[in-house]
Amino acid sequence: MTRKLISSGSPFEAQIGYSRAVAVDGWVFVSGTTGYDYATMVMPEDVAEQAANALATIAKALGEAGASLDDVVQVKYILTDGNDFEACWPVLSKAFATAMPAATMIEARLMNPEMKIEIEAVAKIRA
Repeated sequence: MTRKLISSGSPFEAQIGYSRAVAVDGWVFVSGTTGYDYATMVMPEDVAEQAANALATIAKALGEAGASLDDVVQVKYILTDGNDFEACWPVLSKAFATAMPAATMIEARLMNPEMKIEIEAVAKIRA
């Protein structure tokens, strides 16, 4: 079994004890990712901007594993207010226009009140 741990540099990873992504045997499992810009630790107020930031972080982690958003086979969206989901659709549909992954949207409270969306993804690295 080959296993690669990938970090985004988020302080939460070290504090809580997890990796942004784990690549194992041709699969990449990306942890739930919120909308922080991890370079500045700034969280935009707009849910669609948060989704775009989360997808950028996910894309970077996938790239480090040898995959891309086009390789995503499953995605889970967790929103604090399900009514915000539609505002994210343009960002999400652009990111996953090629992959068209299986998807789920869940409404739940997130770790910090400023977090409006968290995105988790699974990708299969192409041979």
